[in-house]
Amino acid sequence: MAEERMTFKEMCAAFDVTPRTLRYYEYIELLDPEKEGRSRFYTSREVARMKLILRGRRYGFSLEEIRQWLMIYEKEGTSAQSAAFLELADRQLAALEEQKRDLEDAIKELRELRAQTGATGGS
Repeated sequence: MAEERMTFKEMCAAFDVTPRTLRYYEYIELLDPEKEGRSRFYTSREVARMKLILRGRRYGFSLEEIRQWLMIYEKEGTSAQSAAFLELADRQLAALEEQKRDLEDAIKELRELRAQTGATGGS
């Protein structure tokens, strides 16, 4: 039985990405769709990779980090990929925690400044 494939247009719609984004992900070797003439077709492998790419972006990983991580699976397998993910995740968690502290500080300062300004009548 043949594997189901998604067209370029279906892939854009399924993941709510622009054609430019999808072509760029292919250009930087995050995705490798099957090509028939000028048409591109995405197998379940590419769909799974796209889910990982979008999840990685949501967590703040760079496209290069995601590309390297996906390549580890291709070259070294699941164990090496899992180890690499743990290292990436630890580093990203630390960065996100620092950003969170910075945001909390900025919110606190802005609230204090707003309260001071409101107390003086804004003049």
